[in-house]
Amino acid sequence: MARYRGPRVKICRALGTVLPGLTNVTTLDRQYPPGEHAGRRRGKPSDYKVRLAEKQKLRFHYGVGEKQFKRYMAEATRRKGPTGKNLITMLESRLDNLIWRIGLAPTIPGARQMVVHGHILINGSRVDRPSFQVAPGSEISIRGKSKETPFIQERLEQSASRTRPSFLEFDPAAATGKLVVVPDPAEMPHGLEVNTQAVVEFYSQQL
Repeated sequence: MARYRGPRVKICRALGTVLPGLTNVTTLDRQYPPGEHAGRRRGKPSDYKVRLAEKQKLRFHYGVGEKQFKRYMAEATRRKGPTGKNLITMLESRLDNLIWRIGLAPTIPGARQMVVHGHILINGSRVDRPSFQVAPGSEISIRGKSKETPFIQERLEQSASRTRPSFLEFDPAAATGKLVVVPDPAEMPHGLEVNTQAVVEFYSQQL
């Protein structure tokens, strides 16, 4: 996928909210969109613009390209149950997201780098695909050789104080964890507020 490599805070300002998976900035210094005329008074946004913004929040937070995101939406629609809930469950089950939620990386792009470089094992086997869907009950661990590297040691220490969702377990001392159950959409990351129904409506005419 063509990953976004531009200024991350600029995206947050454009969407009017901090995206915790994209950047570790906690607040926006400038509470208005970027651009020369951003501070000018603007009218009420159209329904399309509102839905687009909600969709973009999820896309940039999880680091998913438009084509891949559309595939997630198609699969969420096919599955039983509410489409919005299915979508969040799949996004939360991505390996790069789980590494971030465990506390081994400050952002999802940082977690993606760990996965791509082969530091992560699923049930004892190396997985280098960030989009890998982790199944409930799977063990997540760090490769033996990787544990000795200084930056992994530092991240393990930092992860000890990380607050994790109830569907995840992790032991920093053993460098192993587990996805206990299917991720609960009610436990989305703190600070990420998305109207999933607006996202579903955005794609309703495209799928």
